[in-house]
Amino acid sequence: MRDTFVRTLIDLARKDPNIELVTGDLGFGVLKPFWEALPNQFLNAGIAEQNMTTVAAGMALSGKTVFTYSIGNFPTLRCLEQIRNDCAYHQANVKIVCVGGGFVYGALGMSHQATEDIAVMRALPDVAVLCPGDLVEAEAATKAIADYPGTCYLRLGRGGEKRIHESLTDFQIGKAVLVRPGSRAAIFSTGAVFEEVETACRLLSSSGIYPTVYTFPTVKPLDTEAVLRCAACHELIVTCEEHNILGGFGGAVAEVMAESPAPARLLRIGMHDQYCTLVGSQTYLREQYGMSGEKIARQILERLS
Repeated sequence: MRDTFVRTLIDLARKDPNIELVTGDLGFGVLKPFWEALPNQFLNAGIAEQNMTTVAAGMALSGKTVFTYSIGNFPTLRCLEQIRNDCAYHQANVKIVCVGGGFVYGALGMSHQATEDIAVMRALPDVAVLCPGDLVEAEAATKAIADYPGTCYLRLGRGGEKRIHESLTDFQIGKAVLVRPGSRAAIFSTGAVFEEVETACRLLSSSGIYPTVYTFPTVKPLDTEAVLRCAACHELIVTCEEHNILGGFGGAVAEVMAESPAPARLLRIGMHDQYCTLVGSQTYLREQYGMSGEKIARQILERLS
């Protein structure tokens, strides 16, 4: 996703000289093509994410569209006050980009494991939150937030994510994407954890269960119509996220379903109000915290039985 984001942003910035990219002193191997192609639209703010965000807000209020870039929690939690006061409050055109959502940097410990960022950013008024699940969604999301007025958060994986779509002809912020129709259960996925959902669906099919599958590249604004439509005709709604279920994607879906008369039950898969106390690869940590394809399938079968 990182390379797709950079390639897409280069194309956009070549057409629009008001687009700027600001990094917090990292990503040089990935960002090198941008600064070589557009040196006057690139700034390294140093290891100073709070300053980076305030600088970006000032540039945005002067007419620029500014993308800030860092890994894990650094462009969000470290500078939350600046995002809230300087960017979101003024509806400034600052697009906050995190590479490495969830357990991507799992080997570096909990300081680098972004498992509360969706909830925190979703709580800020007027901030759009996007979590693409593959390269196609990442490209479409980058283009969409460049045109979207106000502050946005784009949460990316690191790379090597499984391709979900051949193409997306009508990508819209706030709209879910149907991957395949099914029955009994509907699985909603946001972010790169979709590859585990695919494994779960393959395992469920051996038990005669073929769920409806949606990706939600946008967590806020949420596609409430898709949630309510599925809740009205499925026994079980399942949300999958590489994130805490409290306040995150699962929390957003729960809020919609709580105000609906639809009879469907809800199963939220993700971190259960805890910090990750383990260190290891993304695959290992997903397995340990119940987000592997096998454990997703097992939880769905238990609920449906």
